[in-house]
Amino acid sequence: MYQVTFSEQSMRELNRLDKLAQLDVIEPISKIRPDDLSHPREPLGKFHRNGKDYYRLRAGDFRFYFEVKDETTLHTHYILHKASLEDWLFRMKLPVSEQQLVEQHSKFWKYLEGLTK
Repeated sequence: MYQVTFSEQSMRELNRLDKLAQLDVIEPISKIRPDDLSHPREPLGKFHRNGKDYYRLRAGDFRFYFEVKDETTLHTHYILHKASLEDWLFRMKLPVSEQQLVEQHSKFWKYLEGLTK
């Protein structure tokens, strides 16, 4: 079993949920074993970005994006809703920062709102 740590973005996303929902969302990542990381299969995936190996774990309506920090720690960089623009951009491996994700998200929704006028 690994210790799981969370970035500020991940904690903000978790804190939006009630306590029981948090437990449900966190349960899959808390059960990851070293063998799972050696041979990832759905709902776990592995990809390489910026010289590092990252993993994506589907947990209900959310996606955890994390890396192995050491033999005992998984660090969750992002928790994104599965139907969000941020999740799509991250999965497409576009080189964007968290700030750019937020900016793109608001522009995207303004664009959609403009279509209804």
